[in-house]
Amino acid sequence: MGIKKYRPTTPSLRFTSLLTFDEITTDKPEKSLLAPYKKSGGRNSNGAMTMRYTGGGHKQRYRIIDFKRDKANVPGKVASIEYDPIRTAFIALIQYPDGEKRYILAPHGLKVGQSVVSGNNVAPELGNAMPIGQMPLGSIIHNLELYPGRGGVIVRSAGASAQLLAKEERYAAIKLPSGEVRRILLGCVATIGTVSNLDHNQQTLGKAGRKRWLGRRPRTRPVAMNPVDHPMGGGEGRASGGHPRSRKGLKSKGLKTRHPKKASSQYIIQRRKGAKANQ
Repeated sequence: MGIKKYRPTTPSLRFTSLLTFDEITTDKPEKSLLAPYKKSGGRNSNGAMTMRYTGGGHKQRYRIIDFKRDKANVPGKVASIEYDPIRTAFIALIQYPDGEKRYILAPHGLKVGQSVVSGNNVAPELGNAMPIGQMPLGSIIHNLELYPGRGGVIVRSAGASAQLLAKEERYAAIKLPSGEVRRILLGCVATIGTVSNLDHNQQTLGKAGRKRWLGRRPRTRPVAMNPVDHPMGGGEGRASGGHPRSRKGLKSKGLKTRHPKKASSQYIIQRRKGAKANQ
């Protein structure tokens, strides 16, 4: 995957750099794996806006992804690598011998025609899914479960990967993309490899319109608001607005937001970079 830069034939193209999508093999999704994707525009069931700066965007359809990888010991063939408008990673269409098709998160380097399999006692090769207790130490993984059988919930965004550091009794020590080292049950399933689309964060959209296509509306700076709208609003002239705060008045830089008695803290061996151990 590469990044394409454009000649400045228009002002918006002067700084635009977008993906070339070299890995994508088809632009037609599998119809049986599509579902409606209704947008809320940031409104709740009462019609009140609860999330600002969201709405509009191009119409999208949801791709049903197999996060559980529960079709055990049945090898499937990669039929295509596709773009998913809902997520940053690419997805791969897997064709099984019985005719069933499933989408999975495409790991970086997966090619059309390769075979992938999930289950116990499978080879720790690219795209294969297995319990982390059966993986060799140092394995690079993604789509990781937190509870056995519930499906992968973390390490799913573009370019993300975790590493298996150690195994001890019932738990494995996993280094997550944030730098946090966490204990996870050995029975949890993960997929070998790094998530595809490594260059996703290297893009420059170039113009406000492309942001609107993605469903993101313009964001108003807090210091430009009135005091009734934000704690940092008001003042004469270009007032700085005081210490950075959220709309609710909470300090937005340095304030500890994690509950000190959160149940999952017992599974954290080392906090992420920049976080204190007692937080």
